[in-house]
Amino acid sequence: MSKNPTRVFIARLLGLDVFDPLGDRLGRLRDAVVLDRGPGRPPQAVGIVVEVPGKKRVFVPLTRITSMDPSQIICTGLVNLRRFEQRGAEMLVVGELFDRKVTLRDGSGDATIEDIAIEQNRAGDWHVSNLFVRRTGSESRLRPLRRRGEQMIVDWKDIIHWDTSGPQAATSFVAQNDDLKAADFADALHEMSGKRRIEVASELQDERLADVLQELPDDDQVQILQSLDVERAADVLEEMDPDDAADLLNELPEDQKEELLQLMEPEDARDVRRLLTYEEDTAGSLMTPVPVILPPEATVAEALAHVRREELTPALASSIYVCRPPLETPTGRYLGVVHIQALLRSAPPEALGNILDTDLEPVRDYASISEVSRMLASYNLNSLPVINDTGRLVGAVTVDDVLDHLLPDDWRISDETGPITQQGRTNG
Repeated sequence: MSKNPTRVFIARLLGLDVFDPLGDRLGRLRDAVVLDRGPGRPPQAVGIVVEVPGKKRVFVPLTRITSMDPSQIICTGLVNLRRFEQRGAEMLVVGELFDRKVTLRDGSGDATIEDIAIEQNRAGDWHVSNLFVRRTGSESRLRPLRRRGEQMIVDWKDIIHWDTSGPQAATSFVAQNDDLKAADFADALHEMSGKRRIEVASELQDERLADVLQELPDDDQVQILQSLDVERAADVLEEMDPDDAADLLNELPEDQKEELLQLMEPEDARDVRRLLTYEEDTAGSLMTPVPVILPPEATVAEALAHVRREELTPALASSIYVCRPPLETPTGRYLGVVHIQALLRSAPPEALGNILDTDLEPVRDYASISEVSRMLASYNLNSLPVINDTGRLVGAVTVDDVLDHLLPDDWRISDETGPITQQGRTNG
């Protein structure tokens, strides 16, 4: 490695762009991988985890890194695009070692890892050399100036061990990845061990955890939800979109499902219960019961204010459903839809009833997924209104709902390899 510092702290590199020698961006550094070589030997640093376009995380051996500093990382450009999976004694620095408790050899107590430095030796190999830690143990009689909460850099040889079996906080990991979109955070979470996945999930706020759960495979969702205190699990379900909450509850035993529904707020539970009554593979089972609904007297200005809400997905924000009161689903008589383009082309005081699209036929709540997908494709729509037998709006099906259903169950974790030169993974 040329023109490169021989020691780097991993936290300072997180989020840096990774380039090939021609200056083309390969992705962004998200973690580093070290190999546990047993007691008495410092862990060997073997590579980095890079998030490439498509939000997939891949492994790049340190032997292919030509330059690494706090501004950028340059590699040879020969990247194996197979999704990263841990092997054997490999450990993720950010995902597994940050926040881990260690015992200090000088007898002054315990400390928590906040950063790790790796250093290159003369042979070109990298190993863990230093830890940046925060003291958590009691004050030492021999070193009275070292107090609880003190931050310091210690040599790897100055710790006795790190506890791999006990509970571990996830404060640093959550803070380091706070900028990730929910789907990308879910990818990182899925790659972790079951124990670490639960520890990280428990550190998230309810709203953030709900967003992340919606992006995880079913097995991960169930594992995390069942690990939570039952009251917190109900709070998280309340923060989820009703259709996603219903899908998750359907994966649980009946007694557990009913217990959680009883603990949820009645209004949230009502929406979820209604979705649970529909047979699988119907519009009713996929729809959201809370699209944007307004009366015909509402103005364009009011409608635009509603679709600006941050919590709305682009698909839901693309359409306003106009109904007679009551406006909560099931509504009064469904009248028609106003598309976002019509809102943008109309004067702010214009009533929605004057710019209705009445040609778009709603689908029935028992319509099949194939019928819904054909309509979305035929008319180039982002969403469709769903009505019941009496012509009342009961929800809307969005194109992302349908795609999520039509794609293979493992689409979130499938390994699609792109047309970039493939190289076998090595740790040398």
